[in-house]
Amino acid sequence: MECRINRSLLELVRGDITEQSTEAIVNAANERLVLGGGVAGAIRKKGGPSIQAECVEKAPIGVGEAVITTGGDLKARYVIHAVGPRMGEGDEDVKLGNAVRSALRVADENGVRSVALPAISTGIFGFDMERCAAITLRTVIEYLSGDTGLEKVVVCLFDDDGYETFMHALEPQCGD
Repeated sequence: MECRINRSLLELVRGDITEQSTEAIVNAANERLVLGGGVAGAIRKKGGPSIQAECVEKAPIGVGEAVITTGGDLKARYVIHAVGPRMGEGDEDVKLGNAVRSALRVADENGVRSVALPAISTGIFGFDMERCAAITLRTVIEYLSGDTGLEKVVVCLFDDDGYETFMHALEPQCGD
């Protein structure tokens, strides 16, 4: 599913974020930027050790912040590491919006034209998928409605349930 926001394209896809052909992909990171399990583990496995080495130099970062590294052996040229909230730490909705916005801003600041992001914080951090979909999509649409060099934002969902949840959240906003 896709829709146009200003001069940018917002697209939902089901798949493996490490296989996306965007210039950058977003890692759902932890504050220490240790590439452990989930999305980060897949990035570590396919991207090689150079990404983790760069992360060590840039860590730690706060919840809601993002930093960029090279993409190592991935298809993507860059990885943007965005730290989302853990459920129960308080202000989770605001923090998730900040993480998504920070990832998009870092992409813009580095001249990235296309970026793919996952459902940040919905894995081990325990964030509800429906809440994540609403916050992520609202934040992306608000960002793309402003002044940005981003031409394409892909929200990449790993499974059918995640894709369906995001699709139902996006349909009313796209007018399709």
